[in-house]
Amino acid sequence: MAQFLFDKDVRISPLRHRTIGIIGYGNQGGAQALNLRDSGCRVLIGNRNDRYARQARNDGFEVMSIRRAVTAADILIIAIPDEIQEALYQRHIQPALRSGQVLNFASSYSIRFGCIVPPEDVDVIMMSPRAMGVTVRESYLAGKGVPGFVAVDQDTSGQARAIALALAKGVGCTRAGVVECSFADETDVNLLGEQALWPLLTQALLLTYEVAVEAGVPPEVALIEFYASGEASEVLRQMALEGMFKQARYHSPTSRYGTLSRAETLPNKQLKTAMQKALKGIRDGSFAQEWAREQASGYARLKKLKQRAEQHPINKTEKRVQALATSPGNFTMQ
Repeated sequence: MAQFLFDKDVRISPLRHRTIGIIGYGNQGGAQALNLRDSGCRVLIGNRNDRYARQARNDGFEVMSIRRAVTAADILIIAIPDEIQEALYQRHIQPALRSGQVLNFASSYSIRFGCIVPPEDVDVIMMSPRAMGVTVRESYLAGKGVPGFVAVDQDTSGQARAIALALAKGVGCTRAGVVECSFADETDVNLLGEQALWPLLTQALLLTYEVAVEAGVPPEVALIEFYASGEASEVLRQMALEGMFKQARYHSPTSRYGTLSRAETLPNKQLKTAMQKALKGIRDGSFAQEWAREQASGYARLKKLKQRAEQHPINKTEKRVQALATSPGNFTMQ
């Protein structure tokens, strides 16, 4: 059973007298940098000279090239997208790495699938907040936090676990609780969510919308009911707070009966088989190979899929409903 660790269980002292270099000042990197600085840590930013670098300077950080940041820092937080990590690592990070440094990844993908192979004389850890950067920052400022995962892939110093946990505390994750796992665990659940849960959810919303509209329901009525009002996201929030089935107490008996009884009529065996197939593709590396080919093609299939999604009639309905929602005196979207 996984162990949860909280503020009282973790010391931030392993970060004292160490400089933390955040590589990439985007959504996640910016939030972690601000939180760590507010927790008393010394933080610098490695970023190319673009709008993110300008934002970091405006936020009061010392900003430098990625290679200089690698040279100046003791702990490196890799906060850039998976698909550009390998090239950036080989070009800017690896040549400047020195023995005893710590490489921290927010996602385990590059290590799990061998895109990056660090030298044996550095620690390799993962501290991964399970929320978008804006939520990581807002929760911290509110005196709260978001849950996180911590993992150790390579412990050269003997302090890798303590450093990973200290980073989690500095970012605010131990306020909500962190769970120790492996790099493989994080990749499995992250990609499985993207390839099984979210496809199923988005398709369910689209198909339910189509069924209602084809039966004569006004598109705006269907959209507001199924997700545009914010009720669906509130249900998910209550699931996180109270439990998947315990939150049902907020729903009518009609709703509870309809949900539980009709769930049994779905092709659940086939759906589970499809999810197991997705997990198999993650674990045997075939998805990583497919994704590498897709990147090499210039994202040819992704562009077609995106274009097809943008052509669905639901997009026009969303625009009409959103325009209504933002007009003075009209209802406010959640």
